[in-house]
Amino acid sequence: MNWIPLENEAQLEAIDQASESRPQLIFKHSTRCSISSVIKSRLNKGSLPETVDFYYLDLIAFRPISNAISERYGIRHESPQVLLIKNGKCVYDESHSAVYMEDILDAAG
Repeated sequence: MNWIPLENEAQLEAIDQASESRPQLIFKHSTRCSISSVIKSRLNKGSLPETVDFYYLDLIAFRPISNAISERYGIRHESPQVLLIKNGKCVYDESHSAVYMEDILDAAG
């Protein structure tokens, strides 16, 4: 899987702009959490659809970005967590063991 690293807040503006033409997914991952590792592995097993860009946020290294995401999209921080962004808005979010590629793809439409 080719994740796009999310390493600075300026990327959030680029994600919003890109979401006007194709869905953008943000995966918030804690490298210290076993559940988060299981979810990352689950997502890595699926093939990435060409119609969605997948961003990976390392919460331990970039926690301020996670805080900015929560504020920007009005979604409470959780880990692991996925957020699907369309037209600059979060249209789908899920966390912990409820994260499945099939559900992400359904929401991406």
